[in-house]
Amino acid sequence: MKVVYSDTSKAVPSLPGHQKTSSTWESGGSRPIVPLPPPERSRMTATIDTSYQPLQPYGVEHVDGDEETPQDVMIHVVPESGRARWNHIEDLDSFFVRTYHYHQKHGFVCMMVQECLELLQFVSVVVFSTFLFHCIDYQILFGDKVINGTSKITFNDAVLSSQECVASFGAITWIGILVAVIFWFLRAVKVVYHLFQFWDIKIFFNTALKINDSDLDNLTWHEVQRRVRDVQREQQMCIHKRDLTELDIYHRILRFKNYMIAMVNKSLLPVKLNIPLLGEVVFLTRGLKYNLEMLLFWGPWAPFENNWHLREDFKKVSRRQDLSQQLSKHIMWVGIANFLLCPLILLWQILYSFFNYAEVIKREPGSLGSRRWSIYGRLYLRHFNELDHELHARLNRAYRPASHYMNIFTSPVMAVFAKFIGFIAGALFAVLVVLTLWDDDLLKIEGMVTTITILGAVAAGARIFIPDENLVWCPEKLMTAVLAHVHYLPDSWRGQAHTHRVRNEFSQVFQYKAAYLVEELLSPIITPFILCFRVRYRALDIVDFYRNFTVEVVGVGDVCSFAQMDVRRHGNPLWQTKSVLESLDHTEDHKPVEHTPAEDGKTELSLFHFTHTNPEWNPPEESQQNFVTSVRNHARRDADDLTQVLEPVNNALFSSLQSVSSLGEEQRQDTVNNSLGASVFGRGANVQNPNPIDLTAADMSLSTLYLHELHQRHVSQLDSQDISLGRSLWQQFPHTLRGQGDQLQDASRQAAERTPLLTSTTKSPRKS
Repeated sequence: MKVVYSDTSKAVPSLPGHQKTSSTWESGGSRPIVPLPPPERSRMTATIDTSYQPLQPYGVEHVDGDEETPQDVMIHVVPESGRARWNHIEDLDSFFVRTYHYHQKHGFVCMMVQECLELLQFVSVVVFSTFLFHCIDYQILFGDKVINGTSKITFNDAVLSSQECVASFGAITWIGILVAVIFWFLRAVKVVYHLFQFWDIKIFFNTALKINDSDLDNLTWHEVQRRVRDVQREQQMCIHKRDLTELDIYHRILRFKNYMIAMVNKSLLPVKLNIPLLGEVVFLTRGLKYNLEMLLFWGPWAPFENNWHLREDFKKVSRRQDLSQQLSKHIMWVGIANFLLCPLILLWQILYSFFNYAEVIKREPGSLGSRRWSIYGRLYLRHFNELDHELHARLNRAYRPASHYMNIFTSPVMAVFAKFIGFIAGALFAVLVVLTLWDDDLLKIEGMVTTITILGAVAAGARIFIPDENLVWCPEKLMTAVLAHVHYLPDSWRGQAHTHRVRNEFSQVFQYKAAYLVEELLSPIITPFILCFRVRYRALDIVDFYRNFTVEVVGVGDVCSFAQMDVRRHGNPLWQTKSVLESLDHTEDHKPVEHTPAEDGKTELSLFHFTHTNPEWNPPEESQQNFVTSVRNHARRDADDLTQVLEPVNNALFSSLQSVSSLGEEQRQDTVNNSLGASVFGRGANVQNPNPIDLTAADMSLSTLYLHELHQRHVSQLDSQDISLGRSLWQQFPHTLRGQGDQLQDASRQAAERTPLLTSTTKSPRKS
């Protein structure tokens, strides 16, 4: 196809021999760029400026007059400045991901130094491990063998020569070294590839965005994103849309992550295992997550044709059985590959963990008793369209109340034993240390240093099980403080925070570092079995999920429909006000819309979170605007009632403000002063130059508590009905709660099998 490039400053004659070098497929859509007749060119501006509508094929119109225009020529208008550099970027997903990482990782030099040092770290682990296993004579090192007729031994005496060291290599060692060399070479090639990629991003930052690397730490991501949108208007990085919204950029950066969040939210991924004596355990490690992402998103057998387009076969209901069989076979082969590589991966996990944690454990034996957010917890608690730095900041704010909540649960019997063991170990440790200070010849006794080290570690480890004398038993307040930041907790936990059941379930989200380390060490063994005997049998559900919950967005491509945050399709009436429910009963053409709600109010909370973090974003759907507006209007009415009623018992805002008292004095003041004056009622006069980050966090904390309070009030109103039946129906199709009865319940069971791709956010699923 021939392309005529037109400058915006002057007319340029047609270049018949000029061929377009990039692909004829635009990264934001799944349709090829087609030649346009003259009347269609005049409509191009109106077409590319629409939002969240599928691309429609251009019609063919007759051209009047004698002017003859070649039909195999596409007019491509290029801005004058930098037109050969940033215009029509083929893979905008990768480009925006690299742009985001470039900002978050502090620029080109820092990123390249880190990747080069990671290569050096890998070499050091392999070389040092080989040296320890084959190049040291431990009989000489430990004094079991006497050389040169003297008992004094130096380290050089225990080190073998290079010839002896290489001669001791066995077949397993040579295979391990060969695999390590291949892996290091591939990583080195990847580093070189990243070198050129991020050099291009550096030029983009310096020239197009006009941001130097020294200024990166002084700019937030939203300021960088605003400049990226300005460059889009000037140079048309994406030619399908004149302007990219904040949501468009988030979709491209988080396309696959949103799919993973939705799969976890709908319990599609079998990461929960029932283990005897332990009950239900969540097992999701870095290795298992890597294999799942490779199978589902970017691997050679993945359903995605490229970064932005789902394969057409996955959009056809007639192909679901064949595709599920193919996916099941691919999962089996990946599981077998993991099983064959299990010894090498397990050895690497052990060595890396030993070198990484040994010094930390020696210095701080209690570090393994601290906690971290699990990999499953980060997916469960993550909003749709939430970037990494936003998630990390939110979970970091929740870390302290979460730790306090877990620490108030202690075992009296364990505390008694811990005090006894700590006393005995501490006493022996103190005596040996004093004797060593009196006469250092004591250290010459065999095993004395080891004994002192073990006693110190036992005494320090025993302190983990001894409760703090200053702890106050207030589990409900602490759980409310956690909820204000993490935003998601099951309804069954409300009022049950004092029970060990809730504590054990929360520990799957907020786990010990020691438990995380054990899971990672066991991952090479367990991952093949999960892939072959658990994930493989969900292949048909995964195929149906892609078909039913994939939408095509102009300028973005295929995205997860849950990531659209459309409360009309994926909202839950129990999380919405009555005015919103009335406006969502029918679409614009008054036809009922079948929809599947996200669990735990994720659609509503994600929409509120995105509007808080991107205040300039205008929701494209009327239902989204109605939801946000109705909640804020409801909050204003509750605020007016606070000034008129002395004892507002049934006021949701009053209950939310009471819950704010559990956030601590500093957070409480920020929430009351900033949040009430900002998002709910408009910024008040008492707020003077608030920190935008603190304002957003406080704003979202109060909004979360308020939405949860409204949700609980809606649930309590269903006490007179059969709640258990209502919940089971709602998990299938929420509109069955509105009088459809048992007939729609049976139909909902078959919907996942016969419902094809959702083609847009404004149309119902097509029936085939």
